[in-house]
Amino acid sequence: MTLRSRLLLAQAPLVLALLLLGTLAVVTLARVGRSGQQVLEDNYRSVLATQRITEHLERMDSAALFIVAGERERGAAQQAVQRPKLESELATQQGNITEPGEAEATQRLRAAWKRYQSAFDAFLQERDPEASRARYFESLSPAFQEAKASASAILALNQDAMVRKSDRLRQQSGQVNTLMVLAVAAALGFGLLFTTSLVQRALRPVSVLSQAVRRLGQGDVEARAVVEGRDEIAQLARDFNTMAERLGQYRRSSLGELLQAQAVSQAAIDSLPDPVLVLGADGGLLNVNAAAEAVLRLKLEEGGDALGRVEPEVRAVLERVRAHVVGGRGAYQPRGYEEAVRVESSPEGGRWLLPRGSPVHGETGEVVGATLILQDVTRLRRFDELKNDLVATVAHEFRTPLTSLRMAIHLVAEGVVGPVTEKQADLLFAAREDCERLQGIVDDLLDLSRIQSGQLQLDLREVRTEDLLEHALDAQRTVAEDRGVRLSHSLSPDVETVHVDPDRLQLVLGNLVGNGVKHTPRDGEVAVRVLRDGALVRFEVRDTGEGIPVQEQARIFEKFYRAPGAPAGGAGLGLSIARDIVQAHGGELGVVSAPGQGSTFWFTLPRPDAD
Repeated sequence: MTLRSRLLLAQAPLVLALLLLGTLAVVTLARVGRSGQQVLEDNYRSVLATQRITEHLERMDSAALFIVAGERERGAAQQAVQRPKLESELATQQGNITEPGEAEATQRLRAAWKRYQSAFDAFLQERDPEASRARYFESLSPAFQEAKASASAILALNQDAMVRKSDRLRQQSGQVNTLMVLAVAAALGFGLLFTTSLVQRALRPVSVLSQAVRRLGQGDVEARAVVEGRDEIAQLARDFNTMAERLGQYRRSSLGELLQAQAVSQAAIDSLPDPVLVLGADGGLLNVNAAAEAVLRLKLEEGGDALGRVEPEVRAVLERVRAHVVGGRGAYQPRGYEEAVRVESSPEGGRWLLPRGSPVHGETGEVVGATLILQDVTRLRRFDELKNDLVATVAHEFRTPLTSLRMAIHLVAEGVVGPVTEKQADLLFAAREDCERLQGIVDDLLDLSRIQSGQLQLDLREVRTEDLLEHALDAQRTVAEDRGVRLSHSLSPDVETVHVDPDRLQLVLGNLVGNGVKHTPRDGEVAVRVLRDGALVRFEVRDTGEGIPVQEQARIFEKFYRAPGAPAGGAGLGLSIARDIVQAHGGELGVVSAPGQGSTFWFTLPRPDAD
């Protein structure tokens, strides 16, 4: 007789006992289950609804406090979101009346909620902060407490009912436990009587097999189970030995090394504090690290459109970087902090993440995916904001005394307060030029402050392109003639007008032309060209100066950056302001240059007739 047959025969009495025990367990557990289900059906829904009603009431009270504190828009928006949610939960409660007195308590809650809404509507009508504060404490807060107390009464009523039903269920469970213990003890004693001898005979080969399995689990792939015989345990030992042999071969294979390398690389990216994502060429999520799972709430095992569950603004940034890398344009490097995206990731507030991307290459060298790193620049961005605020404050404070100083120097130079010698006139002229240069720097700083604070207002209108070019060149013509630099311009006939803010755009053109004049030697030329570029209008300012090294081209648009050897007199803000103005018009600004071959600064604007 095989081991299988002996085990089956020995288990027959135990099977009969288990059948009886199972029948008894099914019947008794069904009774207990129905009792527990009744508790859930009757009271749990009401408890959950009243708890949510209380939460929504407290959030509405928080909204009222926001309004009292001066944050009216935030408070109004929050209370508007909470009202329909509370109405929905109140409707759920009204449809789940299960206990005596619950209908009356629900009606009281409905009435209290109506009174609270009326009080809140009256509170919203108050515009004066002191009046809002007074109305909050006089009418809104008592109405809130009344509604909250009504919800608490319903919650307490259902909780008391659940306690009573739980006590009854506990008594039934105790009886069932006693019955089951007796039945299990009887079945166990009956089964052990017939299985003890067989277990003792089977114990030795099983022990040998168990020791071999334990050694294999500890990493000893050379462990083998030596069991003689032809029964099932002996066959299992032979199968185990075969598995151990193949596992040893597998560990020695390149696949094992590959999996180990994959585990090491995963541990490496998980150790990075910044979110890291690996996307396929089709946008599918291939891998993420622990930081990405925590910040972006991504799960690789969820499958499907994983990025579809990310915030829309963040998803747009990820798609843009992925498209850049997968499109074969190389690694993606951000141009500045303005490309950072805000992610609400923790109760302490949002985090600003700056995207970077690098390609993932296949076996034949083609780009098969992109690795995206979202660098946490929250602290750097806050430092940048503090710096901008300080610069704006200092520039604003400089403006008034600088105006007085300019006027005083002008009056003295003109001889209004007395005659001036020739040497004094030279000194005053130099001082006046320095004041004018300082005034230009202050104006640039204030423009930069307005742009970065979002206060830049564009007065867009149809303007003749020829007029824009003439004004920009006329403003620089005197300086160009003094330096011996020729100015010229050409205009394509199909771009007669543009839809722009003329004052702001003349500032951009004047800055680019002025820079070209400064960097062009005598007998050189600065040429401005306007042409159509698909759905865009392209402006180009070309000079014949010394050119810009490649390593400097990416930095000349940064705030306060001055290239080595640049002429004195500026603060390094002109190109930064020009770029912000062009971007505010919906265009882009860039440069094409090489040392010794001059520079061409260009920017694009949407065409007025473009769809």
